[in-house]
Parts: sequence; structure tokens; C-alpha cells
Amino acid sequence: MGFPLPDTVEELKSLIGNEISSLRSAVRRTADRPAAPTPGSEVTAPVQTLAPAPTLPVRDAADPSCLCSTHDSDATGTCSLLHAIPASAVLLEPVHDETGAVRDFRIVAGNRIRSAEWLEAPDRQVGQRFLEARPGAATSGLLAGLADVVAGGGPLEGRVVDYTEQRLGRLHRAPLLYSAARCGEQVLATWRPVQSHTELLTIDAQYLASLGWGNWDLLSGKVTWSEGLSRIFHAEIRMPWTLDQLCDALLPGDLNAFSEFLASVLAGEEPAWTRIRFLVLGEVRTLDLLGRPVAGTDGRPWAVNLVARDLTPQIRSRRRIAETERESDWLRRQAQAERRVADALREALVPTHSEALAAVGLTVAASYRPAEEDAAVGGDWYKCRLLPDGRVLVAIGDAAGHGLEAVARMSQQRHALAGLAQTGASAGEITTWLNDLICGDPVEQTATVVAGHIDSERTLHWADAGHPAPLLLRDGHAAPLRTSERGPLLGALPGYAYETTTTPLRRGDLLLLYTDGIVERRGEDVTKGIDRLAALVARDPDPTPQDLIGRILADPEQSGLEDDACMLAIRLD
Repeated sequence: MGFPLPDTVEELKSLIGNEISSLRSAVRRTADRPAAPTPGSEVTAPVQTLAPAPTLPVRDAADPSCLCSTHDSDATGTCSLLHAIPASAVLLEPVHDETGAVRDFRIVAGNRIRSAEWLEAPDRQVGQRFLEARPGAATSGLLAGLADVVAGGGPLEGRVVDYTEQRLGRLHRAPLLYSAARCGEQVLATWRPVQSHTELLTIDAQYLASLGWGNWDLLSGKVTWSEGLSRIFHAEIRMPWTLDQLCDALLPGDLNAFSEFLASVLAGEEPAWTRIRFLVLGEVRTLDLLGRPVAGTDGRPWAVNLVARDLTPQIRSRRRIAETERESDWLRRQAQAERRVADALREALVPTHSEALAAVGLTVAASYRPAEEDAAVGGDWYKCRLLPDGRVLVAIGDAAGHGLEAVARMSQQRHALAGLAQTGASAGEITTWLNDLICGDPVEQTATVVAGHIDSERTLHWADAGHPAPLLLRDGHAAPLRTSERGPLLGALPGYAYETTTTPLRRGDLLLLYTDGIVERRGEDVTKGIDRLAALVARDPDPTPQDLIGRILADPEQSGLEDDACMLAIRLD
């Protein structure tokens, strides 16, 4: 048996119908011919009455309200649609507590099917609270499952509930197979007893493996599905789909593959395998199908067995992984681009030192280390250059934040300070003006700075805005410079006038300016970090600036920095 490949779903359904009609005619002709019975045998004619497939009542799609309000009620007030469901069924209305959580349900409607002798029919419990009618629902986890349905967690599909209840002093127990879905603001729940322990294990196995199977009897028209296949297609187990309905759910691109698959099965080839996509309730589900014909007495396939494995969850996972990889790749490329920009900024903002400084008797070394390994530069900065009037500008600062935003703020502050220093003003004046600039910008954040000049008399004139004071190494002893004029953070107090502190220097002195990333540790007072740094600086009484910075960076205490760290070392030769 077989047929040519169709071009449309309607052609496929027509070909299937023709093949089934041909099969039934052939079987009828065989059954009409009398056969001589052999001793001890009985002649059984094939079923000739074709049972039509059951259909679900159609709900008015324009009315999203509950079933009870869209269908006529019978004399008992029960929603008439529930009587068409071949299992115990109720319509539940959630009961919320003061926090909005579902704490119970009210039974709005029910049918007359009892799932166990000791359980009342649902229609006799209309108006009751669900926990009153089914007190075992809370301990069995059923109430929580129904609450998840209300909360939008999706339908409850074939959940086995080990339901236990005490009635008239006796404990009763029954494994029940529950399904539930939202119906407007209400929940439609159905259940039936699990027939045997073997069925229970089979249901669990199908759920774990995303498997299901079905049988299509081509002679009688009867279709039988397993719980797993009903779950895959979101269909009632007692109302399985015909082959025509499977064809209607095909994705257009899979028509040829499904046609070839059915042709192989109906031709008696076994086993036939294919991968097919179906559209189920607006969702594409991808299934691996294994088909096997069931041969009749004439050797022709009288029935079709199909085993389906749902690959949809795996495909979703692969799609999410692919999307994550694409996003990660985009972020990686973005980070590389930012790194290139930051590298360029680093070269521009943390330059090598001019020979002009050596000409006035200063040896200078500097270092910048970001807290984040992938960052090339952040908010820390320094400035050391010879000014036109013969003074040497010395400054170090820390703009709040990390990344390119902090780089932008650092660049603005660094260049603003360099421009203000050209005026010949004092350290206190240029720091005051820099504070006014930052306070006047609504998008700026706070910052710290030490800024000043070394004049021709080798005197340091400096101002401090919330920054650690420089360390002075002299005669083998290191200590922070003293000042009584340490001002607030830049950008914190508009109009604040910063004062200038004067510190005489002499030949052989070494100044170390640094940002707080060098001395701050989580959970530790910053003064301990400053004392630790001073002791480290004093280990060598006469280091070069570069050797001093190298020794500090190599110290084990400096590993795992929690913030960006910048240092500027200046020795008076």
C-alpha cells in the first residue's frame, strides 16, 4: 500500500482517506466470502461498524469568561459542558488571602463522575471550598499545583497525586491523575484514577523521557493514546487526534517528510522514522516519530502504532544556548573595543615623562594598575609637568567609578587642572576653581585630588581635597606630609575655598603620591594601610623612584586590589 507525495495538506488527507477506504473494502470482501472452519477454530469477522471520533464542544472564542457563563446550565445549576468530559471535573474559583496569594478555591460547577467509591461526585460539592470537599489536597501538593496554574505557571498536565483522606474514621487512599488549566479567572480541573501500579510507572517514565505512543485502528477508526502523547499534544486522553487532525497541525515545511513517513508505514515497512514539527496551541513542537504497522490476517496494515519523543525542550535549550553565545560574543567584541579605546586613552592620559623634568633636577616614575584585569584605565590619574613659569605641576586624583565613564570624568578633571595651572595661581586657588567646575556640572560625581607646585627653591606648595596626603621619604624615614588644611571632596561643597600648605624639600627627598586603592582594604581602617605603606617605603633609604614603585607593586599585600591604584614618585636630585 502507498501513495504519491501530495502538494497540500488537503491532498494528503484525501490520499489517507482513500487508502483507508480501500483497505476497509478489501477486508469487507474477504469477510463476505464463507470460509471452511477448521476443527476447533472459530471464524471472527473484522469489525464493520466504524465509530466516529468524538469531538469537543466548541466554546465561544469571543467571550473570555468562564465556562459557566458561556454555556447553558442544567436544572442543578451545573455547567452543561462539564458533563461532556469523561472524567471527574470541576470549575474552581480561587480564594485569595489579604496578600493576594491563593489559599483555597470555591467549587463553582462539577459533573457527576466519581473517581472512587468513597469520593463524592463533584456536582454534589458545588458551593463548597475545595479544601472542605477535598481535605487531602493540601498535604498531597495538589492545592499548590492549582495555585501555580492561577499564577500563570502553565497548565497542570497529567500530574499523579497520591490522594489520602480520612472519612468516617477510616483512611482512604487513591492515586489520581490530575490535569488543570486556567479558564478566564477560574480553573478547570479534571482527574481520574490511575488504573494500576504499572500504569503509574509508565506515566512517570513517559514524563521523564518526554515520550508518548498511540494506536490508530484503520478499520474501526478507534484511536488510543497514552498519557505521554496526550501531554505532548495538550489533548484530552479520551479524545485523541485522528490522522487528519495530525495533518492539520503540520508545519507546511514538513508536509513532504510526514507524507513519506505515512507512506512507508502504510506500505508495511517497519520501522519508519522521521522528525516532524507540529503547531500545538500556537507553539511549535518538534517530535521524533517512530511508526510501525500492525498487520491483519491478510498481511496488510490494519492499524498504525506511533511512538513520539518530544524534542521541544532540548531545542529550546539549544536555542537559548545559541542566543547566549551570540550575546556573549557581542559583549566580548564590545569589551575588546572598549579595551582598545581605553588603551588609546591610557597612552594619552598616562604618558611617559618629559626630559624637561630631569633638567630641573627631578627624577619621576609613575604606575597605574586597574582593579579589573580587563580594564586598561579607570578613574585614577596623575599630572607632572614643567610649567612656563619654571614651576613643576604635581597632582594626583581619583574620579569616582570605573570603566569608560570614569575615564571620561578623569580626563575632564585632569585637563581642567592642567589648564588652570597655566594661570600661575596658587595650589589652593586652582583646587577651588576645579571644585567649582565639578559642582556646576549636574552629571559630575565627587572626586579627590592633591595638587600643587614645586618651585625653584625646592618648596612644595600643595592643596588637598579629600585625598591621602603624599608620603615623604627622608633620611630612611617615611611619613605622610602634615597639613591642617585638608579640604572636602571635589564636588561635595560648592564655594569652598581650599588653602595652600607649604612644605620645604631638600636634595635626596623622595615624594610618593598615591590613590586610595594602594592603602584601602575592606573592613580595615585606612590609617593601617597608610602605616603599612610608609613602612614598606622606608625599607630602602635611597631608592630610585622606579625601584620604589616596583617594590611596592611586588609586595604580597598589593595583590588582589579592590580599587584602581595609581602612584607618582618624585625624587629631588
